[in-house]
Amino acid sequence: MTTRRLLKIKGFSETKVEKIREAAKKLLEIRKRCIRISTGSKQLDAALNGGFQTMSVCEVYGEFRCGKTQLAHTLAVVAQLPRDMGGAEGKVAYIDTEGTFRPERIQDIAERFGACENIAFARAGNTEMQTELLEGLAANFSSNEYRLLIIDSIMALYRTDYVGRGELSERQQALGAFLRRAAQMAEEFNLLVFMTNQVMSDPGAMSFAGVDGRKPAGGHVLAHASTTRLLLRKGRGEERVAKIMDSPDCPEREATYIITTGGINDPESFIK
Repeated sequence: MTTRRLLKIKGFSETKVEKIREAAKKLLEIRKRCIRISTGSKQLDAALNGGFQTMSVCEVYGEFRCGKTQLAHTLAVVAQLPRDMGGAEGKVAYIDTEGTFRPERIQDIAERFGACENIAFARAGNTEMQTELLEGLAANFSSNEYRLLIIDSIMALYRTDYVGRGELSERQQALGAFLRRAAQMAEEFNLLVFMTNQVMSDPGAMSFAGVDGRKPAGGHVLAHASTTRLLLRKGRGEERVAKIMDSPDCPEREATYIITTGGINDPESFIK
């Protein structure tokens, strides 16, 4: 919008318009630092306009064996690659809350991409430890070139540490504080914060024909904290499907992928 049009808006002075323009320029310069990290699948990358972005919080959710942790493992390797190979040339931090991190899988995927295994790993046993690990990483992020923080999974410990409706409000407050800090770190240190999440049944939705009766755990607090949300589900045979549910720069669309020894990849039909 031109300066002349902005000045026609009630309450907008020349000084205010100039401040808005300066703020927009600063934001544009900051956004230029964003890096796209490949998922390992060309089809999924295309759906995401090039991959997952740094300076953002991404949440993927889905049922068991849909590839949530496998996608996390693949990103942990790819993020270390040069930019011309879809990477971010940075280190990776991995917070495991369910005991699903597998060094041998990282090694298999690293062999596919020819990358090193430059990953700082930590296992969280409760939500307090999960928060302490996040704060502890902030010091490393400020002095090292980290580009990816993985939390696998974000809700597992909150669902076990806070049980019942009586503790729901307290749980959501604690979760909200954790997510705000993670989002702040994503912008401050040019990170992609990648979170996996569990699904739970939605009895209300299940009563409608054709409506998916599953929803991500965490409620509105987690939904509002996530920049991009993906639903992963099983497809035909060994295929898996990722659906973009929410994104500021991608329309709602789907991509098909498979899980291989070397991590997330495209189905053979797509490669051909």
